Amino acid sequence: MPQLSEIRYFVAAAENGSLRQAAETLDVGQSCVSRSIMRLEDKLGVSLLERSNTGVRLTNAGQRFLDEVQPALQQLDQARRSACAAGRAEAGTVRIGVLTSLAGGFLRKLLVAYRQQYPQVRIDVRDGGRDEHIAALRVRELDIVFVPGARQVPNCEYAELWCERIHIALARGHRLASQSQLDWPELCEEQFITSGIAPGPEVHDYIVRRLADHSTCPKIETRCAGLETLMNLVGLGQGLTAISGAWVDVKFPDLVLRPLTDPEDVLPFSAIWLAENDNPALRCLVSTAHVLAGRVRRGNSDWLPRRFEVRASDGAPSADGQKRDRSR
Repeated sequence: MPQLSEIRYFVAAAENGSLRQAAETLDVGQSCVSRSIMRLEDKLGVSLLERSNTGVRLTNAGQRFLDEVQPALQQLDQARRSACAAGRAEAGTVRIGVLTSLAGGFLRKLLVAYRQQYPQVRIDVRDGGRDEHIAALRVRELDIVFVPGARQVPNCEYAELWCERIHIALARGHRLASQSQLDWPELCEEQFITSGIAPGPEVHDYIVRRLADHSTCPKIETRCAGLETLMNLVGLGQGLTAISGAWVDVKFPDLVLRPLTDPEDVLPFSAIWLAENDNPALRCLVSTAHVLAGRVRRGNSDWLPRRFEVRASDGAPSADGQKRDRSR
């Protein structure tokens, strides 16, 4: 079976019309090129080149062989380039599960910074609930999930990256809308509405937990609506709901957001991924997230902090690693 190097030497000689020029092109000795082509001819059982003092020219068999192998070599070179690009995260896909808005906040800044560094990587973002995302992570339908809370997931990598203050969404005409901030004792008699679609059930549980000390029977109604529809219902005076700070940049008619003052209403957000996932685009996303969060992740060179700049027009600052990540 001919070796790839023998075929490459033959193609170089045919294209240059000279063994000497082929050797110079390939940066090898002329004798090496000559011997390789002779071995190729022996294996094929035909003469591929006619040699003379002025150079070489193709035989009929050599021309037919060249016509067949050149496209194959080009395809191999393209495959090599594609594999190298994917290995450097210059191409490929990273699949992300989220439970918060991309309108503002850390996660938006992260995606902006990542897109600037790796413009050829496709970013596939999917909404869903925490349990749904973790299940998808385990079967490799997602590469990484960003979820509220600081709970570590068994057999998964985990890093707490940023925090968002919880806000109360209410209609502009509501009696509490004139206040700049709110606290739960002021809300214990209010009607809340939540979505039946993720992350609505988690929001429902959060409201129940936070009102437990102030109301014996919280008034919460679950609606069969997504978050966008729910926000519009709040603006129409159908009730109040709780939302993370990333939604501050989202504008809905007749809707206002007021931050909660209690320190317990600052919600940490974490990244979760599988340690054995070797997707280079994922590794680079995790590194970018650590840098943007101001952390230096312990580990091998794949995780060393990199400086990067995010354009001011995108609302994200430049960042470099400073703090040691204590999540690992």
